[in-house]
Amino acid sequence: MVKEQLKEVQARIEAACRRSGRDPKEVTLIAVSKTKPVSMIEEAYQEGVRDFGENKVQEIMEKQPILPQDIRWHMIGHLQRNKVKQIIDKAVLIHSVDSVRLARQIEEEAARKDIQVDILLEINVAREESKFGFFLEEAEAAVMEIRTLPHVHIRGFMTIAPFVENSEENRNIFKKLFEFYVDMKSKNIDNVTMDVLSMGMSGDYEVAIEEGATMVRVGTSIFGSR
Repeated sequence: MVKEQLKEVQARIEAACRRSGRDPKEVTLIAVSKTKPVSMIEEAYQEGVRDFGENKVQEIMEKQPILPQDIRWHMIGHLQRNKVKQIIDKAVLIHSVDSVRLARQIEEEAARKDIQVDILLEINVAREESKFGFFLEEAEAAVMEIRTLPHVHIRGFMTIAPFVENSEENRNIFKKLFEFYVDMKSKNIDNVTMDVLSMGMSGDYEVAIEEGATMVRVGTSIFGSR
């Protein structure tokens, strides 16, 4: 099942890239393996997937030691400050930095381990009360504050768009974040790379790609619903 569904997702990613005049190599598929058994992850791995996303620190801690070591784990769920020390040397990218306090905690733990940590700032573009993240108008100030942390490196932004029946409804959300991303990139801020835009999930990843996503986080469409 995983093999067929993965091929379908990859074909849709390529089609969305063609429609928007993009090279499919610009888009990284992150297979969201939260709550999924190791056997399913192995199946996706056999098909060439190397980037996997987890919502909970505990799941990365459990899966990472028993799966191939060239897997790139992405922390995509809400990260509590007391869990930072467990994850910072296990995840290649933390997508969900939603406060300056969390960034400072990452800095503290990274300094202790003498490592560099790549992060994305989570932006709550739709201003949903149920979601974490900076509002767009707060994001630039957050970037300017976090960029001063020597062990933390901002690579770009992430957003979780609203759950909608029609993915077109989220197009404007993705468009707004892409515009902000381009604006921030043009400022060439020290310690900020701005080469990652993580947006789009199973219900709307094609629209997200058309609007500039460089990473899409797809779980259900690959592994089936929980």
